[in-house]
Amino acid sequence: MRKVIWIVTILLVLILPSLRNPLSQWQPDVNLTNDPGAQYTSRNNAWCVAAAGNLVHAVWMDAVNVGFYKRSTNGGVSWLQSSQIGGSLPSVAASGTNAHIVWETFSMNGRWEIYYKRSTNGGVSWNQDTRLSNNLHSCGNSSISVSGLYVIAVWSDGTGEIFYNRSTDGGASWGQDTRLTNFVGISQEPSITLSGSNVHVAWTDARDGHNEIYYKRSTDAGISWGQDTRLSSSPGESRYSSIGSSGSNVHAVWTDLRDGNEEIYYKRSTNDGISWGNDTRLTDNWAVSANVSISASGSHIHIVWQDSRDSTAGIWEIYYKLSTDDGTSWGEDTRLTNQFNESNLPSVAASGSAVHVVWYDTRDWGAGNNPEILYKRNPTGNAIGIVNINTENPGTFSLAQNYPNPFNPATNIEFAIPISSFVKLIIYNMIGQEIAVLVNSDLRAGTYKVDWDSVNSPSGIYFYKIFADEFSETRKMTLIK
Repeated sequence: MRKVIWIVTILLVLILPSLRNPLSQWQPDVNLTNDPGAQYTSRNNAWCVAAAGNLVHAVWMDAVNVGFYKRSTNGGVSWLQSSQIGGSLPSVAASGTNAHIVWETFSMNGRWEIYYKRSTNGGVSWNQDTRLSNNLHSCGNSSISVSGLYVIAVWSDGTGEIFYNRSTDGGASWGQDTRLTNFVGISQEPSITLSGSNVHVAWTDARDGHNEIYYKRSTDAGISWGQDTRLSSSPGESRYSSIGSSGSNVHAVWTDLRDGNEEIYYKRSTNDGISWGNDTRLTDNWAVSANVSISASGSHIHIVWQDSRDSTAGIWEIYYKLSTDDGTSWGEDTRLTNQFNESNLPSVAASGSAVHVVWYDTRDWGAGNNPEILYKRNPTGNAIGIVNINTENPGTFSLAQNYPNPFNPATNIEFAIPISSFVKLIIYNMIGQEIAVLVNSDLRAGTYKVDWDSVNSPSGIYFYKIFADEFSETRKMTLIK
């Protein structure tokens, strides 16, 4: 009997922390490549992973500047075969079944140019390459973002200025490349995020004598732009920004040298970039923390970066940090990799209840192999907006009509479960394509409310369906933008 009690106690010790802490749900690393040539992810201003519903897209490049693409149709559980797409330093964005990639290619004119490609069927097939840049100087460090039919790409050129190009029809056609900055100092490494028709761009700028983080916004999908805003104020260098948004909240992170070594800093706006709060230091250790990437999903803000705190030899590992209250407070640093060799340049994306991270890794270098692309997921790390509003047993399963309805851009959905159940709540579009997974976890008996922020979805009729135990029900809702 004592032996049985001892075994049960050990099992509880092992299991209960994972039930309390969703961060413990990070799953094992997955190799996306196994290639004799070296494979690399892009710089942190771009995203090498994007997700929409259960569709997950990953991009990277090899040592000779050829771009590659790989996709998952089941939320990262398994991956389909990779294909060659594009060129150097690719960046990917996704909305519904539409995926968008930009990259830089050395053209016949002797310059690096920015090119674009899109898929309208979840990455099954891709249209022809479209050239987005057209000037007398080489262009690079591109980044892309999408919101409904708005697609905007940004990059820097050889004169040290930021340019952009935009599409208002989901990438089917594009306008002219347009200069976004105009200062003596070098502007480079732009990062972009869209929230409806609001466009937010952050970049590294040397106009003040050394590098600082600057920001600019448009409220009409890039037709016109406001003034440049300096986000960082540091006696040391501030570089390598990444920017994310959800609704009216905008979040910027970057690498900062004000403390004597490189640390990760954060700043947010709660009014679409009109004004910004104070700088917040997110890392605090003796080593270098750099190349941070951010993803905003509702009130959940996810960041990943490379950090050398675990090695006196300066070997990089990938770290992760989460805020569940729109950046007001942050959880502890979580180490995602634990290897003898380096893990570099991570990108993060969140969709539904899952968080996805992609990076390049030299863990197999000692065996004579080259850097490979690695992937990791947390299937329950983005449980946004799920609130237990009544713990009393409701008696029956039910799914309420969303409120408000019609809505723009957010609505909430209530449901009730009379017994502890595994619950899945999914959003579908008119043709039955999965748009978002709002709930995908075990829940106790009670009444719950979950929010859906449709900022990246176009106007139209949507359906939401719940699966719980043997119960299922579907309702209709209308998004008007």
